[in-house]
Amino acid sequence: MIKHFFKAAYLRGKWEHQVLLTIDPEGRIDNIQTDSAPGEAIQHSGYAVPGIPNVHSHAFQRAMAGLGEVAGPSDDSFWSWRKVMYKFLGQITPEDLQAIADQLYMEMLKAGFTSVGEFHYLHHQPDGQPFGDRIEMSRRLAASAAKTGIQMTLLPVLYRFSGFGSKEPTEGQRRFIQTTDDFLTMVSLLKSADFGSADVAVGMAPHSLRATDLEQLHALNVALTQDMPLHIHIAEQMKEVEDCLAWSGKRPVEWLMANVDVDQRWCLIHATHVTKDEVIAIAQSGASVGLCPITEANLGDGIFPINAFMEAGGQWGLGTDSNVNISLAEECRTLEYGQRLKHLKRTLIAKRGSSNGKELFDQALKGGSRALRPLEKAGLTEGAFANFVVLDGEHVALAGRDTSSMFDSWFFGCGNGLVKDVYVRGTKVVSDGHHVYEEGITKRFKTVMKRLAGNL
Repeated sequence: MIKHFFKAAYLRGKWEHQVLLTIDPEGRIDNIQTDSAPGEAIQHSGYAVPGIPNVHSHAFQRAMAGLGEVAGPSDDSFWSWRKVMYKFLGQITPEDLQAIADQLYMEMLKAGFTSVGEFHYLHHQPDGQPFGDRIEMSRRLAASAAKTGIQMTLLPVLYRFSGFGSKEPTEGQRRFIQTTDDFLTMVSLLKSADFGSADVAVGMAPHSLRATDLEQLHALNVALTQDMPLHIHIAEQMKEVEDCLAWSGKRPVEWLMANVDVDQRWCLIHATHVTKDEVIAIAQSGASVGLCPITEANLGDGIFPINAFMEAGGQWGLGTDSNVNISLAEECRTLEYGQRLKHLKRTLIAKRGSSNGKELFDQALKGGSRALRPLEKAGLTEGAFANFVVLDGEHVALAGRDTSSMFDSWFFGCGNGLVKDVYVRGTKVVSDGHHVYEEGITKRFKTVMKRLAGNL
């Protein structure tokens, strides 16, 4: 047993003082004592908060950050950005993916994310043929999780079509494409694979309604066990909504709810363009929504009606998606600021008289945890994984502040710099703002980027 002592820690939705945390050999919290003495425990000068789950990531896209910002000859959109993305991913090798993921997951940890949902569809070789080892690219992601120490939920993606009505895939999509049987075989291989020291859970992800069909969605739902999450992109762009209407006469979320049994294991990624009835339907189904505010702003997606969703009892988590900028603080800030710009009001996430930062943190923790590992406990509580972040108590952003404004100061007055130490399953992976393998990871990433970016 290892013990940690904090002058304050965020437990079960409130701050407690003089906290003694006991962690068992499996990396779970065995016991929590408040108003305690440190004894022989490791003593921390900062404040302990739970690590936040990152519900949605495409690791390889971290290498594209800043490379898709040149104005084109006509209006730019998600769809023009996607052409650049297809060109980029065509040259990524397994070794490249691992180097990129190492850098990305290290940055996530330094930002306060301690687990990640990797929405993984880069399965095959550039010509579309499977690797000799069908799960080669997944193994590379798991190796990055082991290297950096982040906890992973691997979400292999079923991608079969290029558009509604089972349109045949394009050349740029050939690295993604699988039949349902091939996909379920891959899931079985992943669930039985030995990933060494990596902590990897396995879920499933039909890419979107436009990339799969009803028969496939039913097949995945049948294969889904109680401990597995299922994630899907949906209603991210208005073109997607319009195409779905033209194909089926229904909007994407409306069609999904009418045709598929959606429950608490589902996470609807983005769900940006939804009606009032669709908002209520999602909340009543028990599904969570995965919001990616920085990416949604970067791609010009739109703004999710989060207040209506929360009023309906809906749960949501945060993801970094295209990984253009890795910051838990900025994801929270962008989510709130988007609502302010839309409604011309302030402090819209929190209830009246409550801390906006605290509400953002609580929701991201609760909804994100369920979206990645539905049966696991969330936060700093007995039996949960010892995934926690130590905020720097001496940081200038906290000068003159107490715990009542801790999350507001972090999200709206600072950023990543407040994250001092990070522990995953009780193991220290970030110390004084630096990852334990940072120098080697960054050096390798730079080498890969010089080649990849030079070929665009």
